[in-house]
Amino acid sequence: MSHSISVPDGLPVLSRGKHRNPRRGACFMELASFLAGERWSDHPSCTHPLLAEVARTANDRTSDAGRPLLAPLIPSVVGLTTDDPRADARIALHCALVALPVAPFQRQRALAVGVHACERQLTALGDVDALAASAQALADVPEAAAWATAFLGRSGLDRDGSARHFRRTSAPSIVSVAARGIAEAATPAQDELLRTMLEGAIAQCRALVPAPAAVELDGGRWQEAVALTH
Repeated sequence: MSHSISVPDGLPVLSRGKHRNPRRGACFMELASFLAGERWSDHPSCTHPLLAEVARTANDRTSDAGRPLLAPLIPSVVGLTTDDPRADARIALHCALVALPVAPFQRQRALAVGVHACERQLTALGDVDALAASAQALADVPEAAAWATAFLGRSGLDRDGSARHFRRTSAPSIVSVAARGIAEAATPAQDELLRTMLEGAIAQCRALVPAPAAVELDGGRWQEAVALTH
């Protein structure tokens, strides 16, 4: 069954950062917790942890003018979680590949290292189809790719990195660097790229959820979310 969400009219107002309660504002994931019927939190259990990190980062890095365009995506993350270990590597790789072409060179180097880390995890998991875009992306930034290869050879990082370490440390770091790289890019498309990063992360996670069901968002709950942020 395909996954579809019908968003009622009206959009809640999103703001940066963590908020103690909706009277003080609301970020993307706090509203997801509200729609899910969970305790008010920017770390709700209804969403895959790394996907939630992408959402928080996109929310905080997007401009005030561009942030309203993220709001329709909030229902997409409610209930979207999986224990599949491929999810972290796929999400992190997607974020790195979105940022890699536009990030400043210093960030490109870190992102190239991150791409290699994702490749290592996905190869170990037998998920080689997810690697199709990474080789071309690295070829398009040859100086950063060459630096990453030399760095990994010197540091020995290419030979370690457990799945647990990747999930807890490496993947969130890759997402953070990707968002920073986009925010620091010399392009007026930062907001669009951050939204693309989040949309793709949602799609990567959804692809690993068995038979995702159609979601009918409770219109009353959505209107409550709209009302409490205005």
